[in-house]
Amino acid sequence: MKFREFDFVPEIMEGLESMGFEECTPVQELAMPVIWNGRDLIACAQTGTGKTAAYLLPVLNRITANPGQGINTLIIAPTRELVLQIDQQIEGFSYFSGATSLAVYGGGEGAAFDQQKAALVQGADIIVATPGRLLSHINLKYSDFSTIKHLILDEADRMLDMGFFDDIMRIVRELPVNRQTLMFSATMPPKIRKLAEGILRNPESVNIAISKPAENIIQAAYMVYENQKVALVKSLLKGKTDYKSVIIFTSRKINVNGLVRDLRRMGFKTDGMLSDLDQKEREEVMLRFKNRETQVLVATDIVARGIDIDGIDMVMNYDVPRDPEDYVHRIGRTARAQSSGVAITLISDLDQHNFKRIEDLIERDIIKIPLPPEFSEAPVYNPIVGRQFGRRPAGRTPNAAKTGSPNKKKIFRHRDRGTHHGHQAE
Repeated sequence: MKFREFDFVPEIMEGLESMGFEECTPVQELAMPVIWNGRDLIACAQTGTGKTAAYLLPVLNRITANPGQGINTLIIAPTRELVLQIDQQIEGFSYFSGATSLAVYGGGEGAAFDQQKAALVQGADIIVATPGRLLSHINLKYSDFSTIKHLILDEADRMLDMGFFDDIMRIVRELPVNRQTLMFSATMPPKIRKLAEGILRNPESVNIAISKPAENIIQAAYMVYENQKVALVKSLLKGKTDYKSVIIFTSRKINVNGLVRDLRRMGFKTDGMLSDLDQKEREEVMLRFKNRETQVLVATDIVARGIDIDGIDMVMNYDVPRDPEDYVHRIGRTARAQSSGVAITLISDLDQHNFKRIEDLIERDIIKIPLPPEFSEAPVYNPIVGRQFGRRPAGRTPNAAKTGSPNKKKIFRHRDRGTHHGHQAE
């Protein structure tokens, strides 16, 4: 289905055409008619499926066709990064319409707080906010939500995982009862159903590709002992000039700085992203990565969701995520917008059970590639034994890599925009 088949006002169509939007994604094709008809909606759609445009376009169309006074739409999202991404998409879609928006999030300077306060008092058309910072403004008693017609919760499952259930319910109590409420979530556990029952009225449901990675992501894994990981990362990236944009996810902040230091010594333009950075530093890191000034971004799960950058060639899981859903979100950073990509996971002897849970979730066995020949013996993938014992065989102390081994190459082929490249472990 094409966007021109919807009855968008000329200003919105002009924005779509300038951004190159022609064909609707499945979630857009199914969700937009529901939103257009004024029904509440609960949609299950993973990141990268086009869900942001699915809810923004009908709302922006109404605002453009019938401009009013005060805040028209409130969008709540779990992280500053996602809030900024949504706000940027609003700017693109509404470029010719004149609709106004403001991102409300913590971590900024005092001037940013004052700007947010002014928008909440005077009424920007759309407010995009994190729950915590929005509540800070609500508690100061100057926010006017009486004109709100749309409430949108994006990545609702993530917000509940982060403990925002009470905050969301507190915010909802400040809003008009007569509104349209739209909830988007990558998963649909019982806690999401409970939230939906509390704030949605007779909603329609849309379910798109729940909890499955995109088909055009080449997935592979290496069995490796913990003290071999750094050497393996170096081996996998050595000489990889065809990888212009790489994200390495680690579950531990302590690993970020060490990997950044090691990769910079190898000549890679590398940055780290973790929660210790202030908001200005985060924005600068993400801007450098988006502009391809940085080749490798080493990050904790802070950017597993909420980053919208096309052309990421490879995602590497330095640590196996404990939550299988996080794996889907991590590797969903590659293969965006119909491109292809590679996702590689390093599985330690202690992480086998968690990786098996991922394979069960996505209903496929992920290929385990042998370590390069210069490495000593790796763990054997046996998640049942790994769960029972969680340790390597007695008397075996693996080295990161053997010395003096022949410099043989292991080739892992993948498809990148129709061209085969060698993924070499040297």
